[in-house]
Amino acid sequence: MYNFGVDISCTCIELVGYLEKYPQLPGVVLIERGKFLGMISRRRILEFFIRPFGQELFAKANLRELYSYARAEILLLPETTTILTAMQHTLKRSPELFSEPVVVQTETNTYKLLDIHDLNLAAWQIRGIETQVRYERSQAQMIQNDKMARLGRLVDGVAHEILDPVGFIWGNLTYISKYSQDLLKLIAAYAEDFPQSSAAINYLKDEIEFDFLEEDLGKALTSAHTGAERLKKLVTSLQNFCHIDEIYPKPVDINACIDGIILLLKSRLKGEIEIVKKYGKIPPVSCFMGQLHQVLMNIFSQTVDGLLDEAVRQQFQQKSCHNSNQPQIIITTAVISQTANQPNAPDSRWVCISIVDNSPGMSEESQKQILDSFSTEKRADIETSLGVSYRIITARHGGKLDFRSQVGVGSEFKILLPLV
Repeated sequence: MYNFGVDISCTCIELVGYLEKYPQLPGVVLIERGKFLGMISRRRILEFFIRPFGQELFAKANLRELYSYARAEILLLPETTTILTAMQHTLKRSPELFSEPVVVQTETNTYKLLDIHDLNLAAWQIRGIETQVRYERSQAQMIQNDKMARLGRLVDGVAHEILDPVGFIWGNLTYISKYSQDLLKLIAAYAEDFPQSSAAINYLKDEIEFDFLEEDLGKALTSAHTGAERLKKLVTSLQNFCHIDEIYPKPVDINACIDGIILLLKSRLKGEIEIVKKYGKIPPVSCFMGQLHQVLMNIFSQTVDGLLDEAVRQQFQQKSCHNSNQPQIIITTAVISQTANQPNAPDSRWVCISIVDNSPGMSEESQKQILDSFSTEKRADIETSLGVSYRIITARHGGKLDFRSQVGVGSEFKILLPLV
């Protein structure tokens, strides 16, 4: 910017001398009695001097006379105005004023001139930087998406390899249980028909602890059956979480999705956090299952992290405080209706997923950071897992994601998915 002001009583020939001495100067700021009066650009001065008899008329005249003829609309902006905003203001001017410099007012009421060409150059440089940043971020996102896709395929393949032997175990356990019961019945029938068994048979029964074996065999098979069932559910949940979505959404059981995420996070809960499920009867929802799993995982991870921090704090304060509440997450699913905004439109029906915890709550600053990650204006500066979750719910599924927190009460995430 150029800080060059002249008094309105200065002659035009003196001003021309200043402009010849400083060829980069786009114009001058006019001052009268120490106060800002206006601005006259180099181009406007040149226009009047190249007119017929212009030099004879204005050479010895003062700037007041010239300014009375060359006065034009001035674009005055504070110095806090951003470059892109200033560029937008210049483009709104009439065509004959496009090349006029911009007057910038500082906090100390000093007035400076900004050449429109310098402003254009700075704006284009900013646009170029923004384009480069968007390109680099898109490239990084593509690389990350490719990594996640490869990881998803790898995990899906490993899970499939685990499910195969689990399926064999699961299928054969039923037959093994039936066969063992049949063998025990056969042994019991032999014992009933031949109550006087030989010494060798009695010795063998004592050797293998037959009474304990007969009692514990059913328990062992039941335990193996339970373990195989848990492993099958865990691997299935892992497959669903790493599911690569197709182009079109598919019907999904929301309650089963939540159970799968909780199963994956079970190792982090460690019995310190109580999970309360209040599932309602909801129909299958058309959605992208893999992306919905990602959203639920992000929200549950955020909630679990806050509760685990509170659990650690309570452990340190356990000696002085014995009535601390156990960390708890309440999950509620239901079908709700919302009144339509338009008079004749039908009410909309939604599947509501509410995730409430009894954490200490978040400060206003932390809540603002989360809400800023939901905002499109702050998306370029902030990229968080909750921000990604918000865009998945709103942009990909046409739903809603609300968040609220109160210090000393807890936090709540509410997901609304439309029922088509």
